[in-house]
Amino acid sequence: MPISFFRPLFRLLALSFIICHLSFSEALARSFIAADHPLLSYVGRTSHANPRAVAFSYPGVQIHAVFQGTSVAMKAKPGSGFFMVELDNMAPFKVESVKGDSIVKISSGLSAEHAHRLTVTYINEGLLMKPVFYGFLLDDGCDLQEKPQLPTRSIEFVGNSITCGLGNEGSEADKKHSYALQNQYYTYAAIASRELNAQCWVVARSGMGIYRNTLGNPKGDADNMQAYYPFTLFGTSGERWDFSRNTPDVVCVNLGTNDTTNPSYDVSLLSAAYVKFIRTLRSHYPEAKIVLLTGTMVRGRRLQDIQTAQQDAIALLKKEGEQQVFRFDFTPDDGSLGYGMFKHPNVARNRVMAEELVPFLRNLMGW
Repeated sequence: MPISFFRPLFRLLALSFIICHLSFSEALARSFIAADHPLLSYVGRTSHANPRAVAFSYPGVQIHAVFQGTSVAMKAKPGSGFFMVELDNMAPFKVESVKGDSIVKISSGLSAEHAHRLTVTYINEGLLMKPVFYGFLLDDGCDLQEKPQLPTRSIEFVGNSITCGLGNEGSEADKKHSYALQNQYYTYAAIASRELNAQCWVVARSGMGIYRNTLGNPKGDADNMQAYYPFTLFGTSGERWDFSRNTPDVVCVNLGTNDTTNPSYDVSLLSAAYVKFIRTLRSHYPEAKIVLLTGTMVRGRRLQDIQTAQQDAIALLKKEGEQQVFRFDFTPDDGSLGYGMFKHPNVARNRVMAEELVPFLRNLMGW
């Protein structure tokens, strides 16, 4: 048959697809809750330079809401990456903001009889994807119900790929980086924070060191984590972070692994960098306790050198009157639980790390 015979059918199918797509979207979510709604709560470094387009780049950023209705979706910049969802008493689940679509379906078929508690956590490193949150979509006529109550305790984690959860949902067999295999929600930092009923604030990026980055200049890299720390988004310029937005009870610094990635590192420079960064933290957080961590990916001489650098830094600061800096060593990863991508800690190892860190912080903080 000639192609002209099928053209009306093609038009009908296309129209049916559009109608179905629109009716699904309208049924799922018709009431838009903008990112600047006063009943939304945020945890993590977020930029509100455009109040209706909240930007972030560090993993672990959380958006909290209490809403009414039977469905909820999220509007985000297409291709923002992966998020973990906690909704009422459901098991946590993952959703993705894909390229070409600004709407991320979260859930439908919920009970209309009571309000629902929602937490959405960004679980990737967002430097390349530059995620943006625009708001939530609810049933027609529905709204947020109350300001979510967040934990009063707060922990800030400053770190590298271990704290980001690089490849923790993958295995040693995975040779190509994939954001689908990175899940900050299942890192030691996030797990420990939930166990301690504390907010989890993350300033971390893969490859970062405290005086030099992975395979960087043995004499130091100018763009180490200390250069990025003052800014809201990952970068060494732009919007400066307002430190009054979060006052952590304790800051855990997990840096040093990348500083020692080849034999040319300098222990004295590493120690001096710890001193400098601790002074920076103290200038922002006069009352916080500070804990220097050693990661699971180092052992032998590297581990000993990191420990020595930390001990020397603490000893020097104590002479200046600083009494609230401590150390904690994770058990080195022996591979008995398997590895994540590039031999990073997998989810199972991160759970063990959290099990080790939680009692230490309970005792330190009296929690």
